[in-house]
Amino acid sequence: MSSSSVVMLKRIDPDPPHDWYLDLDQYLEPQTGGAGLRNEFEGVVGSSRALRGVLNQVRIVAPTDSTILIEGETGTGKEVIANAIHMTSNRRNRPFIKLNCAAIPSGLLESELFGHEKGAFTGAVMQKLGRFEAANGGTLFLDEIGDIPLELQAKLLRVLQEQEFERLGSTLTRRVDVRVVAATNQDLAMLVSEKQFRIDLYYRLNVFPISLPPLRLRPDDVPMLVAHFVHKYGARMSKRISKISKRAMTALRGYPWPGNVRELQNVVERAVILTEGDTLHIPALPSRLPVRTDSMTLADAEREHILRALEESNWVVGGRSGAAARLGLNRTTLIDKMRKRGLSRKTAFGAIQYGNASFVSD
Repeated sequence: MSSSSVVMLKRIDPDPPHDWYLDLDQYLEPQTGGAGLRNEFEGVVGSSRALRGVLNQVRIVAPTDSTILIEGETGTGKEVIANAIHMTSNRRNRPFIKLNCAAIPSGLLESELFGHEKGAFTGAVMQKLGRFEAANGGTLFLDEIGDIPLELQAKLLRVLQEQEFERLGSTLTRRVDVRVVAATNQDLAMLVSEKQFRIDLYYRLNVFPISLPPLRLRPDDVPMLVAHFVHKYGARMSKRISKISKRAMTALRGYPWPGNVRELQNVVERAVILTEGDTLHIPALPSRLPVRTDSMTLADAEREHILRALEESNWVVGGRSGAAARLGLNRTTLIDKMRKRGLSRKTAFGAIQYGNASFVSD
């Protein structure tokens, strides 16, 4: 292995002094009562300010039938939030149908969404219902909505507006009653500007946007997530793991988690597999993260640079110590760039929207 491919690892001491242990059970959410969030939103773990902001938005919009767009990095739990919306809506006793638009070949996606008749195309040996018909009366979760081909976007827009469509190979118009929750880890506004996404569909999806904060902006949720996953995987593997060292927990809280909750989940599952006894042993975490170079566009690089300056200034835009001064920009120029790159303080707190963003300044 060449020296350029070596990743330096930061080792977590598995044997700290006995008074440096934490009881994992204290971080488990209560089954009944208490301040935990599990009772109201099944599957949602955490109590940080950033997550509470998101759940407040869920409480507001869930009882309506409005279309929702969930934005967030990969692994932030967009499907969990979509399920929480469905389970607290008036449609909770009806189907919750999921489709990852990026996982279906573009040539088959139309059939997956709208269904087809027998003989509609080569290989269509029988009639098939699409996801919209399967979700009739309930909720359809369309993940990675930014990957829908342009030629399908007009048909999707029609069903969102009119609640009607035709199966492939059919002239019969069918009506459905479906609430759509879409999700993306892409900047749809940027795709619109690049003519890769229809502007009318973007506005139709963006009726009520919810932005999920990355795990690095909600470190207070890490202990609860660790305890939750230890309990989950410990039960599966018939292990009773009840402790973790303070040093290990500090390392987990301080790690930036580029893969977000999904990465933490995988690390904890591996730790449970490796642990013998009642104290969780965390495997080494990378001290240097991979940096995108060849695949990073100029827009990506600018977005990362702006985000870093905002985080370093605690999201203060103006003033001598604000992000604009750090970047050598006028305050209004920076705000314009933030809007174009899909950056606002709602990324951190899940509450402020682009149109009337109340950026902090001094």
